[in-house]
Amino acid sequence: MAGHSKVPWDSVSINAVFGLLSAVALLFLVAPTLIVLITSFTASESLRFPPAGLSLRWYAALIDADQMQRAAWNSLVVAFWTTMISVVLGTAASLAIARSRAPLMRAADLLFMSPLLLPALAFGFAALIFINKLGFSPSIPLLVLGHVIVCVPFVLRTTLASLSQLDPGLLEASESLGAPQWMTFWRVTLPLISSGVGAGAFLAFVASFDNVPVSLFLADERSEMLPIHLWQQIETNLDVRTAAASGVIVIGTLILMVLAEKFAGLTRQMR
Repeated sequence: MAGHSKVPWDSVSINAVFGLLSAVALLFLVAPTLIVLITSFTASESLRFPPAGLSLRWYAALIDADQMQRAAWNSLVVAFWTTMISVVLGTAASLAIARSRAPLMRAADLLFMSPLLLPALAFGFAALIFINKLGFSPSIPLLVLGHVIVCVPFVLRTTLASLSQLDPGLLEASESLGAPQWMTFWRVTLPLISSGVGAGAFLAFVASFDNVPVSLFLADERSEMLPIHLWQQIETNLDVRTAAASGVIVIGTLILMVLAEKFAGLTRQMR
């Protein structure tokens, strides 16, 4: 009838399909995490879902889990140094790439992002072969180096996103007032891109702490990483403490995400 707008049924159906697919994807992403969290509060002696009863006994048992604590400390140390080095390298690389339009810089951007294109296990195995060819053996410094290679792209991408929103006029004004380049970077550039650097640092820390493939090949026999320790415990004896440790990691990551969103605008930097 005249005066009645035509309903765009094609648009409605497409939105419904994408909404359904998004809901299914969200279910598969969130459901395993919820299962781990619920299972970590079990009162039974074995991993079972749903738990027969709820208790904090396995979280309390983590206090006496010396081997797990050492593995967690090793992962924290590696993640800390990986994050520090990745922030320095990623920020420097992003500044060079953002300020240049040369084809070489575009190629450098692709080179820095290339570790994300490789299967993680393949990269870890290739890195092990490479260091053996050079006459080295797995160690913590080489493990940090391996983590840096796969974590720098996170810092690079978020920092480049911040630099793309930076007004060049502010840098020109600073230089016209006689400020040297290092002072312009320290007083103008860095404060304005700090949210992007912070978001990249958060992603690098989480990626390093939870990394299994690279740690599996480059960690020495004396330095056990927490993800590998949890994996081995689940594979051998289904220790319920692994669920509690996983719960601590999930809750800690959620807290870090909230802080990163509040102070660094994590979702904004990833757009």
